[in-house]
Amino acid sequence: MEMLLPPVCTKLCHQKPVDLKDDNTEKHCPVTVNPWHMKKAFKVMNELRSQNLLCDVTIVAEDMEIAAHRVVLAACSPYFHAMFTGEMSESRAKRVRIKEVDGWTLRMLIDYAYTAEIQVTEENVQVLLPAAGLLQLQDVKRTCCEFLESQLHPINCLGIRAFADMHACTDLLNKANTYAEQHFSDVILSEEFLNLGVEQVCSLISSDKLTIASEEKVFEAVIAWVNHDKDVRQELMARLMEHVRLPLLSREYLVQRVEEETLVKNSSACKDYLIEAMKYHLLPTEQRALMKSTRTRMRTPVSLPKLMMVVGGQAPKAIRSVECYDFKEERWHQVAELPSRRCRAGMVYMGGLVFAVGGFNGSLRVRTVDSYDPVKDQWTSVANMQDRRSTLGAAVLNGLLYAVGGFDGSTGLSSVEAYNMKTNEWFHVAPMNTRRSSVGVGVVGGMLYAVGGYDGASRQCLSTVECYNSSTNEWTYVAEMSTRRSGAGVGVLNNLLYAVGGHDGPLVRKSVEVYDPATNTWRQVADMNMCRRNAGVCAVYGLLYVVGGDDGSCNLSTVEYYNPTTDKWTVVSSCMSTGRSYAGVTVIDKPL
Repeated sequence: MEMLLPPVCTKLCHQKPVDLKDDNTEKHCPVTVNPWHMKKAFKVMNELRSQNLLCDVTIVAEDMEIAAHRVVLAACSPYFHAMFTGEMSESRAKRVRIKEVDGWTLRMLIDYAYTAEIQVTEENVQVLLPAAGLLQLQDVKRTCCEFLESQLHPINCLGIRAFADMHACTDLLNKANTYAEQHFSDVILSEEFLNLGVEQVCSLISSDKLTIASEEKVFEAVIAWVNHDKDVRQELMARLMEHVRLPLLSREYLVQRVEEETLVKNSSACKDYLIEAMKYHLLPTEQRALMKSTRTRMRTPVSLPKLMMVVGGQAPKAIRSVECYDFKEERWHQVAELPSRRCRAGMVYMGGLVFAVGGFNGSLRVRTVDSYDPVKDQWTSVANMQDRRSTLGAAVLNGLLYAVGGFDGSTGLSSVEAYNMKTNEWFHVAPMNTRRSSVGVGVVGGMLYAVGGYDGASRQCLSTVECYNSSTNEWTYVAEMSTRRSGAGVGVLNNLLYAVGGHDGPLVRKSVEVYDPATNTWRQVADMNMCRRNAGVCAVYGLLYVVGGDDGSCNLSTVEYYNPTTDKWTVVSSCMSTGRSYAGVTVIDKPL
């Protein structure tokens, strides 16, 4: 005789047997869920598909035929769900042709429906994203967007922005647009910028969120864009200049650069904007606020987090070590080492990359140049300079990298060469009036300044300073410093040029002086806490940082910064891991 037992919970449930009529049974017996069931089932379905078993539809794209199960495609893709459950002829067809997608991409997406796996690459993302959009595979589309976001770079962000707009990827569109605003100074060097339409250029340069050191960048961007197709675009100058905030530029720049620009001279509307700017400068400060115009409004960029990067140097021999200081976290960390030992090099940040230019490898003065990509944490070689140079100055002016003076192993150099990132080529420009090794350089108001150094001929350190005008290709002397300085750190802050420390013969200095191009005068400011020569200098967050160097007897690992508002120097509590002089120093955007 068969015994009837009351139902018993399997697993998880250890209560006494309960009567069938007990309404609380469910409460006491949690449901058992097998987390592997779905995965296993889909694995089996995929195996059936690969053996062409139980398949009830063939999807055709181009010359590729893919056998599949309607129920799987309908479950994973709203597009196929609508196709197979609606009144369309495809709902009964054995073969369904998809015209909008190529065969390989469709195969990847059908594979994804069975496996939940997909590999997004630079090569396939531009076809995969629209195809995923068509089949309404939102997870794949989102993965493509995240991949493109991780690839954002000054040379491609405008293209990614246009692609996101075309395919209604709102989040990616906003992120690409923000990236372009935050990296404007580098974006304007790209081919993508030069190929934008006028509406897109106006939209970009009218943004309050542009991150720029000076409005000069916006003016130069407009001139570069127009000159790229001058015959067609010069009549658009007035439309573009409406969005350049000329009143925010210095009087010197307005007179020496804007007023002298032929494209401005040839447009009466542009001349009106220039007159507006000059009027603004003539007004007393308290009355300037009464001039209501978008062109007098300060831009208010969202500040990107910054890192200070210290590259190579002497400790006491040439080293490969590279370390970064995170201003927010107030700590140092190591990044990828240089490919080879390098000190006494020039260092700049341009186009989203760091360039280490020339220098000394421990035995030879070199002409090699390495570039570092912060996103990839990787160094690569670019074109060599034409001359060997160590203790040179390096700076960026109008999108070109200038290598100034230095020492070739036997003589001090007056020669200067420039690097075009787009063509990967170096070319000489006018030489300086004086040979200068251990020279410091900086760019203010669209002019390149070479400060002090050592000329090798008179065997004396220099107090002279000269200035390069790229539009005339000429160097001219400006006011001398109050003291001779070789190996001075040179930095630019608030349109002023700082010469920090350095030495005159055996005497290592802690004094600092600052040059104002508007008055062509130097003045003393507060001394540093330590004597330093051959230190790195950079400006960030309204402060001037001086990094390492040596005091005449040993290399320094300390860093201090100058606050122009208080005229005080403060030593940073966190030191570098290695005391180093002759290191390259620059500020970069923290990789996302």
